[in-house]
Amino acid sequence: MADENADIGCTIEDEDESSDDPDLQVELNVFRAQWMSELKPSSGVSGLSDRLLRAQGQKRSQEIAREEKATELFLRAVQEEQNGAVYEAIKFYRMAMQLVPDIEFKINYSRPPDADRGGGNFMEDNDANGDIENLLAYFEQQLTLESAFPKICSPELEMTQVHISALPREILMYIFRWVVSSDLDMRALEQLSLVCRGFYICARDPEIWRLACLKVWGRNCTKLIPFKSWREMFLRRPRVRFDGVYISKTSYIRQGEESLDGFYRAWHHVEYYRYLRFFPDGHVIMLTTPEDPLCVVPRLRTRNTRMDSVLLGHFRLSQETDNQTKVFAVVCKKKKEEKAAEFQRNRFCRRNPAPEAEHIFHVGLQLSSGGRQSFSKLVWIHHSCHITYKLTGETVVNAFDLDRMYTPFFFARVKSYTAFSEQPL
Repeated sequence: MADENADIGCTIEDEDESSDDPDLQVELNVFRAQWMSELKPSSGVSGLSDRLLRAQGQKRSQEIAREEKATELFLRAVQEEQNGAVYEAIKFYRMAMQLVPDIEFKINYSRPPDADRGGGNFMEDNDANGDIENLLAYFEQQLTLESAFPKICSPELEMTQVHISALPREILMYIFRWVVSSDLDMRALEQLSLVCRGFYICARDPEIWRLACLKVWGRNCTKLIPFKSWREMFLRRPRVRFDGVYISKTSYIRQGEESLDGFYRAWHHVEYYRYLRFFPDGHVIMLTTPEDPLCVVPRLRTRNTRMDSVLLGHFRLSQETDNQTKVFAVVCKKKKEEKAAEFQRNRFCRRNPAPEAEHIFHVGLQLSSGGRQSFSKLVWIHHSCHITYKLTGETVVNAFDLDRMYTPFFFARVKSYTAFSEQPL
């Protein structure tokens, strides 16, 4: 009995010792925690999401602090550069770029000056023209600071072929003149300036805009005053546009003949169009036809159109003392029609031929603004026909009354008119 009791006592003591084992307690606690997390899965997910949000918030705060420090260094570099300390400016530029590589594109240059930060006087002029001028100067400074021999642009990726940046600036400017072309496609030049900083500088070259102004106004633009630049003159001074056509639509009701029984009278709805197409070399095309613009506009792309009713001539811009810009044009029919008429006359051998006469039309229009576009409307101010008889040399002038039949012209841009370049500016 004593031995049995001793065995039982040993067994109980072993169980107590095993229950006090720390490893088992740890495993039991882990099992209990896992079991509770399975019973309440939402609590685990919310805890994980809270940790992710905290981590993202810390990362965002670090990025903001880094951008603020880079902005402070960059504006300090701008101030040093303006003071003439180029080496100090380069040092701060590098420090700012190391923190945020694209910090120059994240800074608001047009904000008011800040006395606490360096470079606060970088943008003192807040008007639109000042912004453009400062942006142009800023781009030129950046190209100068990047290298001792600055290039207009640099390839973004590695290339095995010769990049356009290897070309001299004179050749690049000649390419830009081809983009503008003899059609004065300044819209394509503005789109080209969006490629990079170097192209922006080339597109603002004063010589290109001076040549464009000379092409439009000729001897009337010898002085730049009152405009600040040739580009401003081209954009703000009244002129006709060459990248489209001016269209005038006229419609009216004409009374017809009465029926035989006298119970009704017919009415006719008449509708026709007038088209004006100006060219930079001073030529103009005028056409009056009932055909729809969808059919006529593609056929007016060049002066060598095959439409028989087209009137060809020249135009000029005139600015009167009342500060109103007017367009005066002189047009007449093509010469080949007269040759065809002469051939027909000789063929049928008429005994009493009609007297030969030349019809020349004089047109006067005034530029005005219509809708959102500036100076896109042409209003009639004069229209007359000069008939010259070749046998006697007599000239008869017939002036037309400008009634409601002479509706104004409105400009419509046509993309195909400047799709190809025949010659550079």
